[in-house]
Amino acid sequence: MVLTEMLAYLGTGILSGLLAGLLGVGGGVIIVPALILVFGHLGFAPAWLAHLAVGTSLASIIGTGWSSTLAHHRRGAVQWDLFLRLVPGIILGAWAGAAIAALLPQVGLQRLFGGFLCYVGVRMLWPRRQGTHQTRPGKWGMALAGGGIGALSAIVGIGGGTLTVPYLVRTGLDLRQAVATSSACGVPIALAGALGFVISGWGREGLPAMSTGFVYWPAVLGILITSVPMAPLGARLAHRLPVPLLSRIFGTLLLLMAAKLLLG
Repeated sequence: MVLTEMLAYLGTGILSGLLAGLLGVGGGVIIVPALILVFGHLGFAPAWLAHLAVGTSLASIIGTGWSSTLAHHRRGAVQWDLFLRLVPGIILGAWAGAAIAALLPQVGLQRLFGGFLCYVGVRMLWPRRQGTHQTRPGKWGMALAGGGIGALSAIVGIGGGTLTVPYLVRTGLDLRQAVATSSACGVPIALAGALGFVISGWGREGLPAMSTGFVYWPAVLGILITSVPMAPLGARLAHRLPVPLLSRIFGTLLLLMAAKLLLG
């Protein structure tokens, strides 16, 4: 593995971990487009670029999500009762999402992720006030919500915070508790989704060496080395830097990346 390849993964981990802690955005919105670009330059089979990027992103999110969850748990912010209600649907949805993604062509999956980046970018540029209500859905309602969150998150390779946090806030949860609980939910999303991409990519022709299905392990290692320690730093900077301005800048960057994925 050439030095420049590992430097690209380390840099991706730094940026994804920092922005995840600073803006509360899942690392997948950075990791997936970065890996599509890197894998393309490495000459990987064009038919599997997006699939490898999404599967690898999910595998790397396992580590960062676990680190973030532990930090929130120490502060007593994770609502484990809600987590347990969401998890069954999340796991089934993530498996289904990975299976659906495997059926999509490269261009279709890439453009689907580009559309998701548009959604996230617009939300960051023009945040919407969330109305709340105190009546939370029952067992089956939470399971269905978890299924939808898990499926879409696995398809686009994210930890689900962009979807889970607004949902939990609408059910009346405090924003900090919603962020903390969403971090915990990101771990089973990433685990189930990564496993699904391993299975769906097993035995496919044209995948690079050192990959298992649609998960490329050198990239996972490089991203984890830097993203895990950078996430707490981003959280500390969030209390010192003008986060609304940074959010708008990052939202603009996401829209530019989305345009490239949609038109490229």
